[in-house]
Amino acid sequence: MALLPMFPLGGTLLPGEVLPLHVFEPRYRQLVLDCVESPDHEFGVVLIERGQEVGGGDVRRDVGTVARMVQVAETEDGRFAVMTVGTHRIRINAWLPDDPYPLADVDHWPDVEPDAPAVQTLLTEVTPRVRRATALALELGDEVADPQQDLSDDPLVASYQLCSLAPVGAADRYDLLCAEGPAARLLLLRDRMDDIEALLQFRLGDA
Repeated sequence: MALLPMFPLGGTLLPGEVLPLHVFEPRYRQLVLDCVESPDHEFGVVLIERGQEVGGGDVRRDVGTVARMVQVAETEDGRFAVMTVGTHRIRINAWLPDDPYPLADVDHWPDVEPDAPAVQTLLTEVTPRVRRATALALELGDEVADPQQDLSDDPLVASYQLCSLAPVGAADRYDLLCAEGPAARLLLLRDRMDDIEALLQFRLGDA
């Protein structure tokens, strides 16, 4: 268990993803300053279930991702432009009082060891569908990743990369983050692709 500064957001960060942040609230500016002084330069990112990012009073999910700061720039008015990368997922055991920013007692939550052949079979099946859907979303004007980006040879990393590539919403991304391991994650993504493909085809016909 460990105490970790937390940054609740309206989106889900997956391990391996790059997350740029524009930090202007005083409490989160203090979080950035404290994390700069810490040895690991890390904080947790967790999805807001209800409420807003600004002002507090939100309801937060209980699984998140550790974000490591890799670049920090301060503007003249004291705001911060922060570039982070997701490293690994965490479970939130308990929330402490926001003083001045959210703080939680967390545990590292590793994925189960992947069955590499089974994961590779799923990657071979699901990857073309995700690439096609992402290319279609791009054609429709959505802000999505490059549909042709390469995937890692590591099955765990590839499972997260494919979920990051897929044109899914924050709630679906959260469910994918919570899957027990790469095979379960890819099976869930395969199931969600049916609805995603149908919606994209409907939008294309309506365009």
